[in-house]
Amino acid sequence: ARLRHEASVAGAVASGARQLLAHIEVSLARSARERSAAESVKGLRERELAEARTAGRELKAELDKLTDSVHRGEVLGAEKRLRIEQLEARALEELGVEPEGLVAEYGPRQPVPPSLPAEGETLPEDPEHPRNLPRPFDRAEQEKRLRAAERAYQQLGKVNPLALEEFAALEERHQFLSEQLEDLKKTRADLLKVVKEVDERVEQVFTEAFRDTAREFEGVFSRLFPGGEGRLVLTDPDDMLATGVDVEARPPGKKVKRLSLLSGGERSLTAVALLVSIFKARPSPFYVMDEVEAALDDTNLQRLIRIMRELQESSQLIVITHQKRTMEIADALYGVSMQGDGVSKVISQRLR
Repeated sequence: ARLRHEASVAGAVASGARQLLAHIEVSLARSARERSAAESVKGLRERELAEARTAGRELKAELDKLTDSVHRGEVLGAEKRLRIEQLEARALEELGVEPEGLVAEYGPRQPVPPSLPAEGETLPEDPEHPRNLPRPFDRAEQEKRLRAAERAYQQLGKVNPLALEEFAALEERHQFLSEQLEDLKKTRADLLKVVKEVDERVEQVFTEAFRDTAREFEGVFSRLFPGGEGRLVLTDPDDMLATGVDVEARPPGKKVKRLSLLSGGERSLTAVALLVSIFKARPSPFYVMDEVEAALDDTNLQRLIRIMRELQESSQLIVITHQKRTMEIADALYGVSMQGDGVSKVISQRLR
């Protein structure tokens, strides 16, 4: 009976244990399901939190950008207001015009005058052509023109603040030099006129003198060289101011005309003939001759002495000579001698 009782108790205990185990297993399964669901919810919440944090950072960055933009806008607005104030003050100081007056006269509501022609551009002749008429204000176009003008201004380089003073000085100097140049031109014209008159006079006088000398030369040469022929020839008859004079001489019995082919005495006598021809063509109160007859023989000397006597009739002759026959026709003789003490002494003797 006791065993049955124990067996009955053991069976009851085993049944209770099985029920408890089943209950535990059910609880464990439910707990596992709840844990899995909780973990899923946790992951979802973590993802939502990460997304929220990312969105927060993006919103913060956007807020920072907006804040910076607002700050820059405020700074830019302040700069623009300051620039406007400076321009207004500058307009009032330099132009003496209130800003309202500038806006009324040059504001965007006013038509823009036609621009100056570009390099190489030719404006239409018709004054009613659109190119020659004022146009409505176009900010983009005017800003483009402004940039082009600024580029051209930059290409000019640095501006010399003394340029106006230097220009005024240079302009004054230019005016002075221009006046001097005009005076020089006038003086040059006057000088050219004088030179022309002088050239004409020189040409006239030379032509007359040459004609007379050439005529006298033929006569004198024929007297110094009886039976010979001599004449004066111009090297360039077309240019009387630059022409030279050639002497053609043909002593009797010779065919040569060049002076270089004559003897020393003949050349000397030909030169004397030319000299005497000039004396006769243009007489002078006195003549000076230095040993012109030194190379002449007695016959030629006698011919020259006859010509000297003719010259004595109208002029005085001062002749330096060592020829006694020349001294014989002189009116007075002057000589220089040296005594034993080495001192020169002048001796004079009047013959007539």
